Amino acid sequence: MSGKQQGKQQGIDVVQKTGKPKNKRTPVAKKRLRIGLGIMLTLLLVIGGKLFLVQGLDVGGLAEAAYNNRLTTTILPAERGKILDANGTVLASSVIRYDIVVDQTVNTNTDQFPRFNTQTQAIDTISRSQGIAELASALGMDVNQVTQAVTGVKKYNVVAKEVKPDVEDRISQLHIPGVVSEGVSKRVYPNGSVAGGVIGFLKDGTTGQAGLEQTQDALLRGKDGKRVFEIGADGLRIPVATDLLTPAVNGQDVKLTLNTDIQYFAQQAIQTQVNQLNAEWGSIVVEDVKTGNIIAMADTNAPDPNDPGKVAAADRGVRSVTAAYEPGSVEKMITASAAINEGKSSPLDTVTIPPALTIDGQTFTDAFVHGTEQRTLAGILGYSMNTGTVMIGSRLSKQQRYDYLTRFGIGEAPDIGLPAESTGILAKPDQWDDRQQYTVLFGQGVSQSTLQTVRAYQSVANGGVMIQPRLIDGYVGADGVENKVPAKDSRQVVTPDTAQQVRDILESNVTMGEVKDAGIDGYRVGAKTGTSEAPREDGLPGFDGYTASIIGMAPMENPRFIVEVVVQRPKGNIYGITQGPIFRSVMGQVLRTYNVPPSTGTPARFPQYGK
Repeated sequence: MSGKQQGKQQGIDVVQKTGKPKNKRTPVAKKRLRIGLGIMLTLLLVIGGKLFLVQGLDVGGLAEAAYNNRLTTTILPAERGKILDANGTVLASSVIRYDIVVDQTVNTNTDQFPRFNTQTQAIDTISRSQGIAELASALGMDVNQVTQAVTGVKKYNVVAKEVKPDVEDRISQLHIPGVVSEGVSKRVYPNGSVAGGVIGFLKDGTTGQAGLEQTQDALLRGKDGKRVFEIGADGLRIPVATDLLTPAVNGQDVKLTLNTDIQYFAQQAIQTQVNQLNAEWGSIVVEDVKTGNIIAMADTNAPDPNDPGKVAAADRGVRSVTAAYEPGSVEKMITASAAINEGKSSPLDTVTIPPALTIDGQTFTDAFVHGTEQRTLAGILGYSMNTGTVMIGSRLSKQQRYDYLTRFGIGEAPDIGLPAESTGILAKPDQWDDRQQYTVLFGQGVSQSTLQTVRAYQSVANGGVMIQPRLIDGYVGADGVENKVPAKDSRQVVTPDTAQQVRDILESNVTMGEVKDAGIDGYRVGAKTGTSEAPREDGLPGFDGYTASIIGMAPMENPRFIVEVVVQRPKGNIYGITQGPIFRSVMGQVLRTYNVPPSTGTPARFPQYGK
């Protein structure tokens, strides 16, 4: 057999053994196949591992995330606490109302929806038209009007505003797709401008902006609650699912010492006085001597908290505590008290007073022309003489003058719970110049608020014991329990004997001095007037008007009430202006309201002139 034949025979043998021709690419194909299978197995392993992690190890996490996505929260606003007067008269209150709103895109695309039937304990299927009819019935609205309100493409549309809580509760039980409620709190001030500055008002209907609404905001506002329920992917509320209710905690009521009737009377009286005198503003404070309770705190142009923007911003506060001014001659009571308490003088102490007094190069005169006179200390205050006051006050050291002013609360804010209470201005004695060291004796070179003056007079009315003024009497919780605000520590300012002598001087001002028009039939009254120059409003040096005031107490045998009247920048002859009649009117009303018996005993009648 030739070589060619032999090779051919070998090829045949190979084919016969393998059954197919030998292919050089076979190893490559097998390799690719193995790689592909490996990739597929790897992917399956990754996917399987992921499924294991998700379904085997993180079931709760995904379920919780899905659950949280279905939850919807509605805020339930807390009811803001009331502000009440001493007799429980409501000065400020809140009502909870709800705005009913709808996501039209959800409701429009809903033909029917499931709803749990609380009676049958089964799931009912409700048509959209039936749901709208029930909603209209609950709201007391026309069906067509409600249909129009819930139909459309708006994500947010108001169906009804300020519905009452019982109506909102009925609507929430309807479970209508896309329809939810939004709680709103509406503040109401039923007495309008009566004590408007004291009460204050709200900003945006939620946050205290002035007065007690501002300072007591944290206690009044309470804590909002919430309702949490589940909504499905289609926007429908899921029946028999989560429905959690956290009730709101209502705010506390604030009970005041004010008497609404006296407050109204005082506001009318001071507004009339200011209008008649064409003055800038006026204030009246009425205080209970024995408790420090503020019965009235009246300002002219008082704001109505329902619409505070109707008055100027300057009129929205309480000038009785925010406005500091030179008190003038009402401060002479402090000088007389200091001199008597230190044994430097007495009511019948007689002083020879020249027509003009010059001391340390400073000259002082009186509001009326007089010659050299013999005057008692009672007569010096009875006719409000600056000269005699300086002569008596000079018997005290500068430090003593300052100490007694501070004892009587000058330079110290009353701190009754109102915003921007003024401390006034009382310089240290080492800062007084040659003239100021004497003018502070008769109420110049020092400034204070009306309530600071009232507090000083309360001290002598109460046997020399100063009781800090009180405006907030207590707080009433949601359970109806009232927690009284304790009185602040009192302090002895002068001795009881000194206080009695000063009271007799004040009563003699009315019976024998120049304040006779402050007298009230049937009652013993003590009073003192004050006049001072008012600094320019533009801040420049100098003065451009006067501050006129009167302060008094009654009945003098056992003083119960103090009234102060202040009028800023009245027009006309300041020495022809009297505040006696308005004082008499307000004090008389207070005494009648509280059924104070007519006076007993003999009124003090200290002689005004010495022998």
